Amino acid sequence: MGPIISSTHCLLLQQRKRAGCQLVPPEQQAILGQLPPKVIRRQSEILKELIAQRHNEVQKVRPGLTCFKEGLPSIPVESIPGLREIGWKPQMRAQRTSRPLEESSDPEKLAASFAAVLQSVRHHASAWPFLKPVTAAEVPDYYDHIKYPMDLKTMGERLKKGYYVTRRLFMADMARIFSNCRFYNSPETEYYRCANNLERYFQTKMRELGLWDK
Repeated sequence: MGPIISSTHCLLLQQRKRAGCQLVPPEQQAILGQLPPKVIRRQSEILKELIAQRHNEVQKVRPGLTCFKEGLPSIPVESIPGLREIGWKPQMRAQRTSRPLEESSDPEKLAASFAAVLQSVRHHASAWPFLKPVTAAEVPDYYDHIKYPMDLKTMGERLKKGYYVTRRLFMADMARIFSNCRFYNSPETEYYRCANNLERYFQTKMRELGLWDK
């Protein structure tokens, strides 16, 4: 009922002369004094009439759109029958936002962007624990806990082979590096801090290239 009342507000103002009464906004009633009961009743009657009118318009069944069967890819929102009658206004159009590079982008451009990000991440001061795979000789129990290891060297190899056809794949591997580190190491360790620092840097570089939408 709320949207119907909202959409009838302007009609109330337009029809106040026809109704023979003055509609006073609630915030002005304290200044002008209490409205006479006769005026209040008349306003209430008009409001009920308009609500009923709007209700009938909303309930009206209109034929479905046939334009898409005729080959049109899209139509203006305002041309949809009945939309304005239920209170839609042009200013209600959804605001378009710039979309990050997706798989529909030039694959070479996407790969070049990934390469630039990966290169920057490798040169960051906090990247040293993640430059190459963890070996069992260095950390004997590592692979008992980490089932899906990942590192920057492996990501570079995957990039050269064309594995990263979408940014989601690229982001997933990078996120795995950081999550593995935080899972295996305690928060007070230098490794844990490096993961947090490098993750923030990675997200910054992705945003700079329009590859991050969070």
